[in-house]
Amino acid sequence: MALSLFGGRRGNVFDPFSLDTWDPFEGFGALANIPSSARETTAIANTRIDWKETPEAHIFKADLPGIKKEEVKVEVEDGRVLQISGERSREQEEKNDKWHRVERSSGKFMRRFRLTENAKLDQVKAAMENGVLTVTVPKEEEKRPEVKAIDISG
Repeated sequence: MALSLFGGRRGNVFDPFSLDTWDPFEGFGALANIPSSARETTAIANTRIDWKETPEAHIFKADLPGIKKEEVKVEVEDGRVLQISGERSREQEEKNDKWHRVERSSGKFMRRFRLTENAKLDQVKAAMENGVLTVTVPKEEEKRPEVKAIDISG
């Protein structure tokens, strides 16, 4: 058996039937013991939001699994700032003849986006479907400057 650079022993890497292979997640077993409620809360705190600009609108999509629309706020602030925020609190209670356990977890997130000058702030729409929040901010049509030809004398 060969000694791995990452510690521990491992078998022949070229042997497809070797059961003694290096596990890149070895030593991270403690992460598996984290309760699911804490993992969900961490996912909320690390919420990522995609911003796509089309010719007609700005479209924001946030993946918020398990969050109800009542737990999310979409606001437009002064200075053309779109703010998407949310908060979730969970309490899980387990009773037994010998013990009583209550596990509480909570998480918050907030993302802010400065919108362009041509955003129609009075027509912002938000929808939540299957854990995905979609916020649509329509844009005004860009006014192209009128070009006027000038005759050159001489």
